[in-house]
Amino acid sequence: MKIGIVTDSTSDLPAYLNEEHNIQVVPTVLVIEGKEYLDGIGVSREDFYTRLPSLRTPPTTAAPSIGDFITPYKTLLSQGCDHIISIHSASQLTTIINVARQAAQVFPNKIICIDSGSLTMGLGFQVIAAAEESEFGLKPALDAIASTRQRLQISAALDTMEYLRRSGRVPATVAALGGVLSIKPVIELIEGQVKPIGAVRTTSQADERILNLLLKEGELQRLAILHTNAEHRARKLLNEMMSCVSQSVPRDVLFVNVTAVIGAHLGPNGIGFAAVRK
Repeated sequence: MKIGIVTDSTSDLPAYLNEEHNIQVVPTVLVIEGKEYLDGIGVSREDFYTRLPSLRTPPTTAAPSIGDFITPYKTLLSQGCDHIISIHSASQLTTIINVARQAAQVFPNKIICIDSGSLTMGLGFQVIAAAEESEFGLKPALDAIASTRQRLQISAALDTMEYLRRSGRVPATVAALGGVLSIKPVIELIEGQVKPIGAVRTTSQADERILNLLLKEGELQRLAILHTNAEHRARKLLNEMMSCVSQSVPRDVLFVNVTAVIGAHLGPNGIGFAAVRK
């Protein structure tokens, strides 16, 4: 049995991993001052984050169209796939999974659409787990997704809550943090829900809080250090983690400058991690 894998660009997977596993990635849409861009095309992540604070109107995002999903589904089925696992970002935060499900109806009993309950590499690690197990069949791939999801932790320290607050994608209790002057909110993403962990006054305190959260995860199977155009802080986080732990760190730690479609709702100068416990 041949299994195909489809995801969307909010998975933040590096291109080499998509190529290695023949993962089809559907780009989401970014709108900057009235101009539409496909995620990752036409504007770099670095340029986007540099421009973001000075934009006259907040950027917006949109899900792909039904046709955008039909194309990779058709491609994989034409390549001999018996089934396709289509796994996407949390339904509480985006409509992407709903569009994928509509497209899947064109191919009855062929497409399994899965709500990852996550974003960026929290989604990406579930996609990779499915791809690695897909050669053994549909059930092992689905089991790998479920197992990864159960062992996943995503936490972040934002430079400000303002971008998340105005996105309307968080509960009022979380958004209220944005009203506190000069704080660095620390949040986590659990089953599609953005939840506050706390707030600190300085960037160094935020970095220390994220480091402590990461160290609590114990021995890790997978790790991605996430940032929104703050790579220096991100690499410092990993170095400090490695100096504090006795157990081995995953061999292929990913550094991800989070895609602009997500970063539009987070703002620049944030750091965090996505980790999967062993």
